[in-house]
Amino acid sequence: MKTSPSAQTSIEIPPTAGFPLVSQGEGAKIAARDVNVFYGDKQALRNIALDIKPNEVTAFIGPSGCGKSTFLRCLNRMNDIIDGCRVTGSINLDEEDIYHRRIDVVQLRARIGMVFQKPNPFPKSIYENVAYGPRIHGLARNKTDLDEIVQTSLERAGLLGEVKDRMDQPGTGLSGGQQQRLCIARAIAVNPEVILMDEPCSALDPIATAKIEELIDELRQNYTIVIVTHSMQQAARVSQRTAFFHLGNLVECNDTEQIFTNPQHKLTQGYITGRFG
Repeated sequence: MKTSPSAQTSIEIPPTAGFPLVSQGEGAKIAARDVNVFYGDKQALRNIALDIKPNEVTAFIGPSGCGKSTFLRCLNRMNDIIDGCRVTGSINLDEEDIYHRRIDVVQLRARIGMVFQKPNPFPKSIYENVAYGPRIHGLARNKTDLDEIVQTSLERAGLLGEVKDRMDQPGTGLSGGQQQRLCIARAIAVNPEVILMDEPCSALDPIATAKIEELIDELRQNYTIVIVTHSMQQAARVSQRTAFFHLGNLVECNDTEQIFTNPQHKLTQGYITGRFG
C-alpha cells in the first residue's frame, strides 16, 4: 500500500528544522545561503544552503511541488517576474551577490542561461534563433563574427549537421528533440558560464532524450550545468552531484553515486526506493 505524505513525514524530523548543512565551502561557482522563497504568505523554500561546483552537472530531484524548480529559478532571478514572489538570503555567482541592487538582470541571465521544460524556439529562422542573443548583447562586430557564433553554437549543441542546409527555415519546423537542442544552442550563443535546465527531456521521446543527455555530458567541459529532472535514472546518468528536495527543504546533497547507493537521510532513501514520490 502506498504511504500517504502525512504518514511519511510524521516519522521524520520536522520539515523546517534539523536538516544538515550541505554547502561544501570554497571553490563553488554558485553559493546559496539561507535562501527562503515566499509566494505571498506561502513559504515555498526554507533555509536552502547549497554550493554548485564549476564544470559539473548538479541534478535537483524530488517529488512534484517540492521546490526544486522554484530554487532553479532563483539562480537567474526568473522568480522576479512572478507577482508576489519574495526571495531572502543570498546567492553568489563567483562571490558576487546576484540579488544586489547593482546587478543588471539582463546581463545576469546572459551569464546564467536557461533551457525550459518545453522547447520554445522563437518564430524565426534557425539562424535567427541562435543569432538573436549575440546580436542584442553586441557580441558580434560584423556578419562574419555572427555567422561563426551561430555555427559554433549549433555545433556544440549537436545540431549543425542536421540543419546546416536549411538555416533560413523556421526553428518551429524542427522535431521536438531538435527544437530543444536549438534552444540549447540559443542559450550557449551568448557565452554563458552556467546553464540551467528545467526538465529539458520531459517532452521528448527516448531517442531525443539520449541525444540531450549525451550533449549535457559534453557541455559540462565548458559550462556549469544545473538540471531539474523528474527522472532519478536521468539524474544518475548525467550528474556528478545530486540534491534531493522535499516539501520546500533541501534534505541532502552529495555525490550522485553516494545519493543513490548510500543516502544519509531516511527521506532520501524513501524517495529513491519508491516509497513515495
